[in-house]
Amino acid sequence: MNAPEVLGLVMLATLVGAIFIGFPISFTLLFLAFFFGLIATFLDSGITIAQVIYLSDAQIWDLMKSEILPAVPLFIFMGYMTEQAGLMERLFRAFRAVLEAMPGALYLAVILTATVFAMATGIVGAAVTVLGIMAAPIMMKSGYDARMSSGAIAAGGTLGILIPPSVMLVVMGPVLGVPVNKLYAAAFGPGFLLAAMYIAYTLARSLINPKLGPPVPKEERVSSLLDKMREVALGVLPLAGLISFTLGSILAGAATPTEAAACGASGAIILAALYGKLTWPSVKTAAMATMTTSSMVLFLALASNVFGALFAKFGTATVITNALIALPFPPMVVLFVVMLLIFLLGWPFEWPAIVLVFLPIFLPVIVKLPLHDLSQMDKMIWFGALIAVNLQTAFLSPPVAMSAYYLRQVAPQWSLATIYRGMADFMVIQCIVLLLVMFYPALSLYLGKLL
Repeated sequence: MNAPEVLGLVMLATLVGAIFIGFPISFTLLFLAFFFGLIATFLDSGITIAQVIYLSDAQIWDLMKSEILPAVPLFIFMGYMTEQAGLMERLFRAFRAVLEAMPGALYLAVILTATVFAMATGIVGAAVTVLGIMAAPIMMKSGYDARMSSGAIAAGGTLGILIPPSVMLVVMGPVLGVPVNKLYAAAFGPGFLLAAMYIAYTLARSLINPKLGPPVPKEERVSSLLDKMREVALGVLPLAGLISFTLGSILAGAATPTEAAACGASGAIILAALYGKLTWPSVKTAAMATMTTSSMVLFLALASNVFGALFAKFGTATVITNALIALPFPPMVVLFVVMLLIFLLGWPFEWPAIVLVFLPIFLPVIVKLPLHDLSQMDKMIWFGALIAVNLQTAFLSPPVAMSAYYLRQVAPQWSLATIYRGMADFMVIQCIVLLLVMFYPALSLYLGKLL
């Protein structure tokens, strides 16, 4: 390797080390890009700091002209606004009322609530937190198994990163060079398959051992059919309408993701008003949370573009690609190695860093691999679905496992060890789904081709 390629490897290793120490990712990316640009200038490597500044300027302007990224704050606001409107609690009550006589009723209600609410918000932290607040006390009171309960809440809450309108998929689309609506279509299959397997697992275990998940006690059930219908009408139908309008317009090609996100955010405000929750404190809370999350994602997008441009200029990305391609293994084994590396990166890094910094490094490898005789576009869409399932798995994997900490904050009665053990069962299911999507691309590509 020549000097610039070695310099790029050192820059990447320094980035990983700095993040492990605890430095902020965005500022670290910018600092390292300019610092190593200066080093390259002094080494007379053919790359100058002036070129680094020019690359940075070009990347920043390209990002600012993006027509997709404005959907990020709009979808985030839609999610936070529906949370402030109390729609998740109403949804949970509706599913609980319908399923209360079944074994494992609360497990099923949690997972179904998480699945439907994932289609209204792509925010994992909010979903796990709200599910923990409303479901954990009821599960404890009803004698539900702490391990399975914590696992169901944590795993269900992370569906928001996978099932559209996932903010992660909006950010991933331009990186992969594929339309976001096709990426959304590809994520539905794995997302619903995961939810179905969660339901099957909890239901089967509750049927085998009713002590793990007994039916809701008769004295706590909704008394009449009319009351159940009322709960469903108030809890499910309005949110279903919002989801159908937002996602339906994207999948049908009638609106761009940004246009649909704007309509979804407006619809969330209207629903909040209809439920009597549109107050200044709720709007302010949603707006501040949106600004915080959006700033983090978009600033990281900017910083990673600058870092990535210099990394590509050094030529190190080509070296990594050639090294992985040259491995004496079949293409599917190389893909498995890439998936394993992304899974391990999911421990210390949040999804924005992986999608924006590391995904462009692995992408050329996938482009060159002959996988399932797929066209280049289908391969990128399928790979995007694989990344989404993989990163959802990383939310439940120690030592970081952010979902465990979100849940621990609102359910202190459950120890971290209990939560980790509960999440481990659902991680096995996630790994099975990841392998299924890996070996059967139709699971992610069928809906897109149908549309």
